[in-house]
Amino acid sequence: MSSRFYSVFAAVLMAAAMWIWAQKILIAHQQVQATAREIPRGNLSDLYPRWLGARELLLRGRDPYGPDITREIQTGYYGRPLDATRPNDPKDQQAFAYPVYVVFFLAPTVRLPFPLVQRVFLGLLVVLTAASIPMWLRALGWRTSSVGKFLWIVLALGCFPAVQGFKLQQLTLLVAGLLAAAFSALASGYFAAAGILLALASIKPQLVALPVVVLCVWSLGNWRERRRLVLGLGLTMLLLCAGGEVVLPGWIGKFRTASRAYLQYTGGGTSVLDVELTPTWGRLVAGILVAVLVYFAWRLRQTPVESREFGWLVGLTLATTLMVIPMVAPYNQMLLVPVFMVVVRGIRPLWRAGGLPRFFVVLTALSVFWPWVMAAALVAALLVVPAPMVQRAWVLPVLSNFAIPTLTLGLVLIGWKAMRDSE
Repeated sequence: MSSRFYSVFAAVLMAAAMWIWAQKILIAHQQVQATAREIPRGNLSDLYPRWLGARELLLRGRDPYGPDITREIQTGYYGRPLDATRPNDPKDQQAFAYPVYVVFFLAPTVRLPFPLVQRVFLGLLVVLTAASIPMWLRALGWRTSSVGKFLWIVLALGCFPAVQGFKLQQLTLLVAGLLAAAFSALASGYFAAAGILLALASIKPQLVALPVVVLCVWSLGNWRERRRLVLGLGLTMLLLCAGGEVVLPGWIGKFRTASRAYLQYTGGGTSVLDVELTPTWGRLVAGILVAVLVYFAWRLRQTPVESREFGWLVGLTLATTLMVIPMVAPYNQMLLVPVFMVVVRGIRPLWRAGGLPRFFVVLTALSVFWPWVMAAALVAALLVVPAPMVQRAWVLPVLSNFAIPTLTLGLVLIGWKAMRDSE
């Protein structure tokens, strides 16, 4: 049999192992812990707070940021309102902490029962995640075989960040798909459409802030052509914000208050750098990384969108985003998919560049494949070891969570030099 067959077989096997581990080991462990500690579990859908807030605002004119809506959200999300006197109750209040214009996305669903909305939205996320692969390949100018595309799709749908995002119906996957569509439109010369898609992706501002800054700086390199990107972005943001003001006057202040509260009750405001370096050093290094990113965006402002340098800039932007955003949730790592594409595409000059690049390649590969290997090992263990014993080792596949964005950023920075040296 050909190597392609074995590659496809291995990819499908790894993806299946990840899904089985999530359902039979991770979730089963969480359910046992919830029962033992009386931790409430309702629908546990991250879509639900946004959907309920949209329904109440659009149909009844109620403020989705209000405490009364928050308690109703908790009743659906957790099964009951949270009780501060219960030490094992979650700290995350699950309040409506998104820009209010997210309700425009959900408006067609507010009269439907939520279980139906869940199923449809899950299907949308799966299709959009799969579709994002050819869009990212188009954005990076990488033509690969049908088998290559299939491998990327299988691994994208079967990695832990995606599985977690699907299980939670996380809007991060929607934002990742919109970003893929925006960069694909950019590569096709549809600058205004790219700007519109970037604006729509701003329902999660922390994920799109750096891409927006980088693209605005890059647009200055050929303003006559690229101004359509900035105009599409600016006008769409203006319409979204103005529309939000129509349905909920003063929403920006309410959103800022809700965002600050969210960071407090979730212990948020913590980035990967904060965890690895302490908050003080983490913020300092984050500032340096953002400054370096803006410097490269300015330096490469005249780079055409179809060039490898632009692809590298995209990779650096998304890798930096994962390091500096005040969240460490694995599902955000779906933004690293195009970064891995940039790395894999340039792996030969990177491998030939010397000992340090090879070291980073090997270490990054180990951190990326670790979750699949450990998930497969635990699923195999279920065949011979009692499930409760296997569930105690549930944490093994997520041990590389913090290493993945850190090593990926290092690899991108090293890869830039290797790419330049090989030209």
